[in-house]
Amino acid sequence: MRKLLKLAFIALLSTLLIACGTKDTTKEKSKADKNGPKPTLVTVTQVKNQAIEITEEAVGSLEGLTNPTISAEVAARVIKIHVNTGQTVRQGQLIATLDAADFGLQRNEAQAEVARIEAQLANQAKTVIRNQALVSKKFISQNAVDNDIAQENVLKEQLAGAKARISSIDHGSSKTKIYSPVSGNIEKKLVDDGEYLRVGDPIVLIVSTQNLRAHLPFPEHIGAQLKAGLKVRLSSPISDKTVEAVIHELKPMIVEGSRSVDVIADIADAPGWQPGASVTGKVILGERAEAKMVPEQSVVLRPAGEVVYIVRNNTAYQAIVTTGERQNGLVELRSGININDTIVVDGAGFLTDKAPVKISNSNTDKK
Repeated sequence: MRKLLKLAFIALLSTLLIACGTKDTTKEKSKADKNGPKPTLVTVTQVKNQAIEITEEAVGSLEGLTNPTISAEVAARVIKIHVNTGQTVRQGQLIATLDAADFGLQRNEAQAEVARIEAQLANQAKTVIRNQALVSKKFISQNAVDNDIAQENVLKEQLAGAKARISSIDHGSSKTKIYSPVSGNIEKKLVDDGEYLRVGDPIVLIVSTQNLRAHLPFPEHIGAQLKAGLKVRLSSPISDKTVEAVIHELKPMIVEGSRSVDVIADIADAPGWQPGASVTGKVILGERAEAKMVPEQSVVLRPAGEVVYIVRNNTAYQAIVTTGERQNGLVELRSGININDTIVVDGAGFLTDKAPVKISNSNTDKK
């Protein structure tokens, strides 16, 4: 009997506890329904008109305008190559030294020939003077003197030829020291010390970064808007510097396969830029004096399309918009909003139509 009473008491106590819990839950739910959803903390900005540039962008590549292959101008053996692959060289820097011993021997031979002819010419000059004196005394004929004078002239020409040969040998000898014609980087070293070079054999390939050319493939549908002289801003992943240039020329033919217009812009003295790198070019096609620009994070994608949220009386209302130009973290809105509308910036991605919002006290207008 006592056991039954104990069980009955436990059952009664459990029923009371469940009833109390149900009552508390009902009260909390009613309180939540009364207060409504919690407002989302956001920042806002006002839509303002501002001038923007109308641009088109393409990704292309860089090529070097000056990429000389340095070759031997005389036949000789390599004494020393003074540069290595990847090394940076300056204009006028010594690249290689060739053996000049053969030129020294040839010069000695030519110098001896000059001395021989000079001796003959001096003797012939004396003969001419002596024979002219004999002609005046009628000891010899004038024809004999004329022959002596002709022989003297022949020796003079031979002397001039021998001296010219010395100059030619000196010129060839100077080419045994090979200097860089441009500043750049050694792309490839093609010979080693001790090799024998013939005239025209390549020694090193230099890639110059002083003058570069950007090739930018733009879609053919905007080809009519592109022309030489338009400003273009260039940037490359290998440098944090933006370079301003102009369109130098457009290739006359559409590129087969890609159906694009090859736009060419030349770049001079851009430190850190290298041939072969990719380059992004933004062509300035014109300007628009008034455009409704807002931060890019204000525009979010919803099933209805691209939308922004306009704030009125602490409520966010969805507005479907049409976007246009994008630049410097801003996007142009061509329809769907009005000037001076207050729109959500940070927090727009968490909102739905007619959602309650709370504007952050630290909010700064993004204009």
